Amino acid sequence: MTTISADAAPAATTGHERGTPGYRRLGAAMWCAGLATFVLVYCVQGLLPTLADQFHLSSSTSSLALSATTGALALAVVPLATLAESWGRVRVMTIALATTAVLGVLAPLAPNFPALVGIRALQGVAIAALPALAMSHMTREVAPRWLGSAVGLLIAGNTLGGLSGRLIAGAVADVAGWRIALGVIGVLSIICTVVFRLLLPPAQAPAPAQVRLGELGPLVRVHLRDPGLVCLFGIGFLLMGAFVTVYNYLGFRLLAPPFDLPPQLVGLIFLGYIAGTWASTTAGRLGDRIGRRKVMWGAVLVGVLGAWVTVPDHLLAVLAGLLLVTIGFFGAHSLASSWVGRRATLLPGGSPGVASSLYLCTYYLGSSIGGAVGGIAYDEAGWLGVVVYVSGLLVAALGLALWLRRVPAPQHAAATA
Repeated sequence: MTTISADAAPAATTGHERGTPGYRRLGAAMWCAGLATFVLVYCVQGLLPTLADQFHLSSSTSSLALSATTGALALAVVPLATLAESWGRVRVMTIALATTAVLGVLAPLAPNFPALVGIRALQGVAIAALPALAMSHMTREVAPRWLGSAVGLLIAGNTLGGLSGRLIAGAVADVAGWRIALGVIGVLSIICTVVFRLLLPPAQAPAPAQVRLGELGPLVRVHLRDPGLVCLFGIGFLLMGAFVTVYNYLGFRLLAPPFDLPPQLVGLIFLGYIAGTWASTTAGRLGDRIGRRKVMWGAVLVGVLGAWVTVPDHLLAVLAGLLLVTIGFFGAHSLASSWVGRRATLLPGGSPGVASSLYLCTYYLGSSIGGAVGGIAYDEAGWLGVVVYVSGLLVAALGLALWLRRVPAPQHAAATA
């Protein structure tokens, strides 16, 4: 007997169906948006050892080049995304991408590290509305039964953006320095922004009613009163804190004894993101088919296993463990992010845009705070300290994922078996 998910959206007759031209154009456009966004956000991650050496910084201090962007994004995402949705999702996404790309071209001109951190923080504010609006746009424009797959495609673009930013920046920096590397990334983001705007089909769903600043507090509280959404927000925070810690500091480990790898080879660790592209789309499809809870539990456990596989000082073990961490993270994140939008549609007074922005707020706070604390763990206890810290975050995420089973849906009480 087929059961209905506790958070499944009601059946709808509108929205792009998978396989239609509109679905393909929307997917390709949002894929470009993710690429343009995350090529900028994460391009400095592969440059952290270089920045630490150039400006004589500790590993945890150099991570501010990334934490400033994600922290500013986290603080700005809720008010900007909530207010901006009624201004027109397509218009705001285009402006956000263009502004961030221009700041990306200016970043190489920073005269010192504090100035670079300041520009990176401005980029976080400029782009804050885009990730939540992208998720909300997918929720409103895609037929509900294909939403998991569509969000998986969006996250796949995010994944490729993160991968491309790290690899391109690292490769260019080895030849021409970190300033030229950041300039190349800025130009690439501008190109992706233009392609995004050309591909994106006209919006079918009308813009929601305009939200005024004074209405923001009550609207946010509606979502924070729902225990299921709060649980998903916590999962996003914990997952991202664990994931960004691994990628922030693994480069430092591989550059040091006993590995002593050259920087060119260390940069290639980010090829593990390719597994994230596969994991995000596969997890979305499996979640639609057999239930999001089961797939999420499995994904988080894969991440915990991967963290411990990286402990031995053997390169193959480190790479295998990194691959498992990446698969586990992207699988769980894909499910959690699409689940937030579905649950919000069932919540009386709920909004997918507001729910997505709150999820991303906690998600990027996880990157900023979790990544910074992970740096302290690395400085104080080495890689084993990182693994213990990351495992603690992932086990806590698994606990929240298990607890979700006890949380009833806002309107539909039947749960997926």
